[in-house]
Amino acid sequence: MGRYSAGLVVLGLLALAFSTTVLAETHVVGDSNGWDLSVSFDSWADGKVFAAGDTLVFNYKPGAHNVLAVDAATYRSCKVGSSADSVAAATGTASFLLKKGVNYYICGVPGHCAAGMKLRVVAN
Repeated sequence: MGRYSAGLVVLGLLALAFSTTVLAETHVVGDSNGWDLSVSFDSWADGKVFAAGDTLVFNYKPGAHNVLAVDAATYRSCKVGSSADSVAAATGTASFLLKKGVNYYICGVPGHCAAGMKLRVVAN
């Protein structure tokens, strides 16, 4: 193989490697409604494709809600382990990087998780 042919093979392999790389996406939870009691988060997630490395952005009314990344047991029970976690956040926004597998999020404000402010996302 000539010098130029080898160079073309290397360039072709590099192009193939970059073409299979998937760019991470940002998903705004609840879309324009945000992270709020009025949204069905199961419906919001239906049909969406999530990948490890994607970012979830939670927008909410400052002081009214918060968002916690939790384990499966906490997601199911809606019982927050620490009273500090149940305080509403003043920022109004939170972002989380998805890890491969199942990711769980809840609002830690008392009663909000049980009322439906919880999200389960499976990232490939």
